[in-house]
Amino acid sequence: MSTKEKIQEDVDILEKEVFQHEIVLHNDEVNTFDHVIDALMDVCEHTLEQAEQCAMLVHYKGKCTVKSGEFKDLEPRCSKLLQLGLSAELI
Repeated sequence: MSTKEKIQEDVDILEKEVFQHEIVLHNDEVNTFDHVIDALMDVCEHTLEQAEQCAMLVHYKGKCTVKSGEFKDLEPRCSKLLQLGLSAELI
C-alpha cells in the first residue's frame, strides 16, 4: 500500500468516526409546514430551499435526516428541535 493510499484510508476512517451521527425528523400531525421550516432554518442552519425539501420529505416519507455531524454539535440542536415541539431523534 502506498503512502497516499494509507493516508486516504486513514481519512476515510476518521470521517466515518466523526460524522456517524444524524438528526432524524419525524412526521407529526401537530406542526405546520411553516413552523418546521422556520425551526430547520434556525436550528439546523438550513437554507429556505433545504428546509422546504426536508419538510416535504418528512410529510410524505414519514421522516428525514436533517443534519449530520459530530454528536457534540448535534445534541443541542436536537434538544432545541424537541423544545420547539418537533419530533426528532439523534442517532
